[in-house]
This record gives sequence, C-alpha cells and structure tokens, in this order.
Amino acid sequence: MSGSLTHIPEQNAAPPPTVLRRILSALIALLLLAGTVTLTAAPAYAGSEGVGYDLGEGFLGAYNTDVDGRQAYCLDIGSNPPFGQTSGPSTITSLDALSRQQLAELNFVLDRWGQSGDANITAAVALFTWSVADPGTYNSHGMSGDDYYVGRAPASERAAILANLNTMRQEAMVNSVTDPSLSLSLTMSDQYAGTLTVDAHPASLTGTASLTDAVFSDGSTSRTLGAGTHPITGTSADGVPSYRIAASMSVPAAGYGAALDLYTTPGSQRLVAAVAGSSTGLSAQAESPVIELDFQPEITTQVASRFVTEGDPFVDGLTVSVSKGTWIHQDGAPIEVTAEGTLYGPFDEQPTEADTPPADAPVAGTETVIFTGPGSYTSPGTITAPSSGFYTWVWSIDKDAQGQNEKYLTDSFTDRYGQGAETSVVPFQPVAVSEADQRLAVPGDALTDTITVSSSNGAWLKKDGAFVPVVFEGTAYQVPGTLPPAQSATIDPTAVPLGTVTVTADGPGVYTSPEVIAPTGGFVTWVWEVKKATQPEWVLDYLTDDWADEYGITVETTSVRWPVTVTSLMREYNVHPGGRAFDVITVTGLPANHGDFTGDGYWGADLDELRHTVYGPFETDAELTDDLDLSSAPILIELTTPARNGVYKLGFTDEDKIVPTEPGFYVLVTTFEGDDRVLPYASSPADVLERFYVPPTDTEVPVSVITQATPEALVGQPFEDTALVQGTTIPDGAYLLFRAYGPHPADAGVVCEEPFFTSDEVPVTQAGAYRSGTTTVDTAGNVYWVETLYDADGEIVAEGTCGAPGETTVIREQPEELTVKTNAVPTVVLGESAHDVATVTGTVPEGARLVFEAYRQNSDTATCTPEELVFTSAVIDLDGPGEYRSDEVTFDRVGVYYWVEIVIDADGLILHRGRCGAPDETTTVTPVPETPETPGKPATPGVLAHTGGGDWWPLGLVGGLMAAATGGVLLFGRRLAITRERNGYVREEDEAFQTFKDQFEGTKEE
Repeated sequence: MSGSLTHIPEQNAAPPPTVLRRILSALIALLLLAGTVTLTAAPAYAGSEGVGYDLGEGFLGAYNTDVDGRQAYCLDIGSNPPFGQTSGPSTITSLDALSRQQLAELNFVLDRWGQSGDANITAAVALFTWSVADPGTYNSHGMSGDDYYVGRAPASERAAILANLNTMRQEAMVNSVTDPSLSLSLTMSDQYAGTLTVDAHPASLTGTASLTDAVFSDGSTSRTLGAGTHPITGTSADGVPSYRIAASMSVPAAGYGAALDLYTTPGSQRLVAAVAGSSTGLSAQAESPVIELDFQPEITTQVASRFVTEGDPFVDGLTVSVSKGTWIHQDGAPIEVTAEGTLYGPFDEQPTEADTPPADAPVAGTETVIFTGPGSYTSPGTITAPSSGFYTWVWSIDKDAQGQNEKYLTDSFTDRYGQGAETSVVPFQPVAVSEADQRLAVPGDALTDTITVSSSNGAWLKKDGAFVPVVFEGTAYQVPGTLPPAQSATIDPTAVPLGTVTVTADGPGVYTSPEVIAPTGGFVTWVWEVKKATQPEWVLDYLTDDWADEYGITVETTSVRWPVTVTSLMREYNVHPGGRAFDVITVTGLPANHGDFTGDGYWGADLDELRHTVYGPFETDAELTDDLDLSSAPILIELTTPARNGVYKLGFTDEDKIVPTEPGFYVLVTTFEGDDRVLPYASSPADVLERFYVPPTDTEVPVSVITQATPEALVGQPFEDTALVQGTTIPDGAYLLFRAYGPHPADAGVVCEEPFFTSDEVPVTQAGAYRSGTTTVDTAGNVYWVETLYDADGEIVAEGTCGAPGETTVIREQPEELTVKTNAVPTVVLGESAHDVATVTGTVPEGARLVFEAYRQNSDTATCTPEELVFTSAVIDLDGPGEYRSDEVTFDRVGVYYWVEIVIDADGLILHRGRCGAPDETTTVTPVPETPETPGKPATPGVLAHTGGGDWWPLGLVGGLMAAATGGVLLFGRRLAITRERNGYVREEDEAFQTFKDQFEGTKEE
C-alpha cells in the first residue's frame, strides 16, 4: 500500500472494467495522440496524467498542467480528459453554483495535498474535488460516489484512499475559511507599557511582527506571533519629548480563502488547483498616537556640616535623581529645573518630622538652585547662622513655576520637613519603639517588653567615647474593661498600673525589660517614657526634652486571656439503646461581652462557639482517661452552643437529641478553640460526671462506683469528692460514705489509716452522681479519698482503693499575694434579688475589709464611675482567706450591671480593686417573662431532686437530677425498659420524653 494520510480497512471495489471499455479507451488515446502529432500551430501546453491510477476504467488522480509545473484536478466528471491545449491559471472567486465555503474547502484541500507525489493522496484529492464540484454526476450511479469512483484504483489501495478522503473532509470542514484576514492594533497603558493585539482569521495564522521604538517582553524588536495580545515596552530615545510606536506584520495564507486557480482545455475538462502561494500572503500595520513624555525629578539632601557655628554659612548638599522617565532635552540641551530651599529655624529642640512645615515655623532664609540633570549640587551658602539652635531645610520643585518647561514635569516635589539629615543639631532626643514580647498570655505569666531605642533627631551623642546613658521607664497598665485599649496620647485615668520597670540604655539598640506579673485576665499595655528629671545631672545638657510614647499601642499590648470554666452534669447514667441522654452545661469565666467583639484588625474577633462532642461507645470505662486519643475515638454526635456565660441544656429537643444505639460507655467532651481574649479549653474524657452507659440488651448492669475528687485546693479552701454510681442492681436502702485521709507529704507515699473526715450517709436510690460534702484542712499535702457503697444491712457493695486515680486532692499553701476572685449572679428577672461572691486567697492583713459596688451600664463601653453607681454593700470584715458574699440587692431597672469588689486595709488604703466589666462580674436583669397558661401543661417546670449533698452544683443549674413526680418512674431507665421488653409491651419512651420535655420547655437556654 502507498503512503496515506490515514489508514483505514479496505472497502468494496467498483465492478471490474469490461474488455470493450478498455478497447475504446485505448482507441481514444491513440486518436488524441495522432491529433497531437499532426498539429503544427504555435507551441501550446497540454495536460497529461500525473500521479494517480489508470486501470482502464478511467484515470483517478492529478493531471500535470504542463503550464506551470503544478498538478491540477478535473472538475467535470463526464467531460473529456484535458489532453489538449491547456491555458491558465486564472484565479477565480466563483465557480458554477458552488458556495464560497465550498470554494474555500476546495482551496484548502488542494493546497494541503494537491501537489503530493503519493497516488493514494492524489486519488483522494480527485474524489474530494468531484464530490464538491460535480456532486450530481458523482452520486448518479446508484451508490455512493466514493465507493463507485474509488473502483478506478487497485483494490489493495482503496481503503487507504477512502481514509485519506475522510481526513480531508474533516480537516476542510474545521480549518478552511472563506476570507482570511490580519489586523494589528496598539494600545498603551502608560507612556511606555502597552500591548500589540493581533487579530487573524483563521486564528492559527502566524507570521513575523516587527516593532519600531518598542520591544517585546523578551527584549526583541521582531518576533513570530500568532493571534492574541502581546505585551510591549516603548523604547524612546533618552531625552526626547515625545515618540510614536509602529508595528507591522506579514503572514503566509496559502490555502485559505474562497478562490481557486482554474486551467481550461477547450472541449475538455476544466482543471483546478489551489491559489498559488505567492499571492496569498497577508500583511498589516499599526501606529500609536504621539506619546508625550515627562519626567519626575526628586531631591535628597545632606547638610554639609552636622554642627554649624554661629556666623558660619548653612550649606546643604543636594542629590538630584529622576524617579520617572529621563531628563528631557530641547534643541540638544537639557531643560532647566529650578528648586527652592527654605531654611526653617532656629528652634530650641529638634523639629518633629512631618510632611509639611508648621504654619508658624520661623524662616531663616531661602535659596534657589537650577538643575540641568541628575547629579550632585551644593546650595549657595548665602544664609548664615544668626544664633544657636536647630535649623532644618525643606527643598521643593514647583511645577507651575517652571515656565514653558512646566509640561515636561510630571508633578511638583517637596521633601519632608524636619529630617535629621537636613538638620543641624546640638542635643539629641532619645526615643524608643517597643513591642510586647507576649502577644497572648495566661494569668500569672511573667510579661516583658522589648524596646528599640534610638535618637529621633540624628546621632546618639557620646561623651568621652561612650554613649550618653539614658534611663527609660516602662509602666505596664491593666486596661479597664475587657476590650483592647484605644491608642491615645494620654493614659486612661482608670487604667491600673501593675508595675514600673527601668532600662538603662547605653546607646541605641535593643533591650528587654524586667518582668511584670500578668493579672487574672484582660489587656495589659506598656507605656515608655524618658524623664529629664530622673536622669543623672551630667546628662541633662545632652537631652533635648522629655519623651513618652502613646498609651494603648497595639504591638505594646498583651492579651492575658481569660480562663473559661465549664461545669456540666450528664442527666442520665444508664441509657438503653434508642433512649436519650441529657446534659446541662454551665459556662462561666467569659467576658460579659464575649461574642460581640468583631476584631479591630490586630486583635481577632471572638470565637462564639463551644463544641460538645459525645464520644463512644467504648467497651469499658477504663478507656476514658485524660490521655484518650480523641482524634480516633468514635463519635456519637457533635453539638454546639454559643461561647457565652450561661446554662445550656443538651439533648432536650429533637434538634439536639443524644440517642445512643449501641451498648457501651459514652462521654461528653466540651472544647473551645480559644481566641484572642479567652484561653482554649477542653474538658477531660475522664470526667465521671460527663459519661453514661448503654448496657447490652437483656443484661443487668452490675453496680460500680467511679469517683472524682477536687484535684487541688488551697489551705483553708473547701474541697470534696464526687462518686458516679452506675448499674441496674442498686439494692434498696443503699448509701455511700466518703472518707478523707491526710494531708500527707507528697513524698510520703499513699496512706489511708485514720480518716480526718467522714461524710454523712448519702442515700443512693438510682444511678447518678453523689457528693461527699465539703471539708477543709489547715496544712498542705495530699488528701486521699476512699468511697464505700453499703447496702441496707451495712454490707459493702463496692469500695474504692486508697490512692486510686482521680481520688487525690493536692492541698497547696495560700499564696503570699492577696488575690480576689468574684462570681456574681449572672441573670435575674426584674424584681428578683442579686448578689456577688468573692473568694479571697493569699495573705489577708489584719483589719482588712471588703466592699461590693454595682454600676448600671448605659453603653457598650464598660464604665464604673460615680454616675453609674447604684449599690454599695455593707462593709465586710475579712478574717482570712475564704468566701464572702455581699448582701442582696434588687435592681429597679432592666439592664446590665457590673460589680466591682474593693479590699481596703485597716488604714483605708486600697489593697485590691476589681476590674469594671470583668468576667463573672456581670448581672443582667431581664424583663418579667409572659407565661401564658397552656391546657394540660403545668405552669412551672417540674423540679428534679439532687443526688448527693453540698453545694457542688453550678449556679443556675435548673433541676439537678430528676425524680419524676408521677410515681418516681425513672425515665429511660434500663430496668424499666427490660421489664417492658420481657412482657411484650411497646416501649413508651416517646410518650415519657414528651412529658419530660413539657416540664422543662420553659427553662432551656437558647
């Protein structure tokens, strides 16, 4: 098989030619040859068979025109072969009834493949030409013209010919165009940057584009391009006032367009070929408008002498540069630019650098300098120093004052006033730029500040070869309220100084301050200053003046993040599969306005989301430890609540129901990612109050007791133990006793011999959490708890072990420093009373007293001034560390109230004052709610009995554990479920839960 465009399987051939047709063809050829030999007229060109096939049935392929050496193809299937005198070619743009698109497709195919030396390709071109130019005859044989006329080729080559024909048709349909075109356009975005846009049809055309007074992105002036937008850069000659960019491009376009070259043979076939390539090129030009140029001169200066003696001239050195363009020339010479220098002074201190001079700045004189290009210049020196002091230059170029050269300047220029390089200076002014070393901190952290000190008006002066030492004082202020401080030139009068430190700077450099201890929470900002009055006497003549930075600068501020406290209690401890668990979460410790702060560009917005994840099931509760890997733990459900102080109930609605479906142990873990005001938080997977158990179907859960003691407390501070009783076989009359042993030194080992505390008998009626009640000790050490569960006969059902995990309370000594932590009633309804509670730790001086104040808030900014004061408690005598409660107060208006606690010593000196707006120190008074009566529903939610004793329950926890008033039925209890299932009853959880839900509908925190 000959070479082909595309190889395809062989097709069926046309019927073989008959002997008679072969004879007739041979006779015609002989007659034509004889006629040719007898002609004696002037020389003429005759067509002849070229590359193709002739099996006697008719020629299939290209003809040699013998006119210009090109191959051409027959148009008229039924006409005689073009063996006579052939003339042409003539370029035509119409042919018979063919459309312009058909002419374009013929031109495309004839150009791409018409001059091939491969018979399989020329045969396919002939078939394509007939099928387009003479479709009627081509398809008049009762079958496809392709199949009929390909029979003129050997059977072995027909498949290749037809495959080539198919490729030609596809290529012609996609790539041929009737009117190829080329156009250029130039667009400038500024005086030098622009683009050359090439529009070509077809888009595949490429050619050489050339630029004048511009280059392409690769730096060349000539490139081969296709259609598209191409960046260019103008290359005007240096100094010219204007220029113009030109572009030209030419592309070859052979085979494109609705045109053909036609060859004619009188009385015989017409022949066609593609339009000759020399006549198919395209070209285009473009030119930009005239581009007017300008330039921008700038000035930098340096005084010739840093110190100028009285009577000596002031001389300034000027360096002129061009920030845009090049210096314009006219008539071969650079244009002149006039600059004016104004010398301001004298001053008794270094002028403050500014964009413009003060309106009342004294003027010592002015001078002018004419510039004729970039370079160095010197002021005339006509102004002499009249007296000592500070003198500073300001140089400017006024565009409007340049006369006819004005148009060549981009803009006016003025350098800054008060620059050190342009100032003759006697003393120096030490300043500092500081940055807090801790952007975020934890209460009790040591805070430090790093200061970078320098002279604001030039060099830091020396004496005897050493830098003059300067004492910097830095004060860390506790910012009032809970929001970041506002930057101010003056210190907030209500800001509380936490400590003042000093740094002696032996020259410019970087220094780190001594430590100041972070308070309980809030923002701390540093203020640094230099006071001449605190410097050594010999230093004073070297300093210009006192100096201080501003209060509340963001980078000088640390956020001591508030620790959030989350206390919670799972309401159900044994839950059957498909039953529901409930949890009550109490959140405290957050700023009262947490969730409202949206950030200020430096401090991030509050993260207003607490995430509560129920993990499980776990096979045993031994897996629920502090080091449990939660990343791979199974998850039952994830719930979220706002990160705001309050009480939140989980599992009480259909939207947040907690429904375990598999047996095992589950635990709820509350997490807070932390933000710029509040520390991250995560409750422990080992928290016994946050777990519940789903027993396997048809099994009874044995009784077990898990305990969790207060992990640590201070001497004299109350602490306790909590036991989680689980199981479905709790005997009637069971009770708990808690015993505490110690305190023992930490290095003495675990000892449980004689308890110093034994709790009352705590009745145990069902699975749940039970508390020991609180106790205190007066020495430090480890306290070990042991819990024992007895039945009604005093027999031990379950007992803990001495030193068991979670059963140790570490007692620490009271701190030396007096600290006060408060916790006010967070929310009351108008008409209800409120109070504040202060927990005092540390050393309490004899005669110390405590007073509580409450301030009504009228704006979003925490304000505790006499104008907002609405309540002052009775004075409470402090007899040592402990809890102290204010008397009750009933506020008469709805709104927000901030509490402030004050501790004073026997002489009336304030030892401690609380922060206005501190977390846990806000009481919100809400309107009296309207509670319409609902038929069949109690007006007041049912009250649940507490299990255990004492005051462990979080403030505001509604209900505690539930003992249903309707016969003491344990909702969702496993024993009840097992009984129902064994007796064939349909479970009634849904009905029971609705009753439960109705009781607590009104108390759910949103």
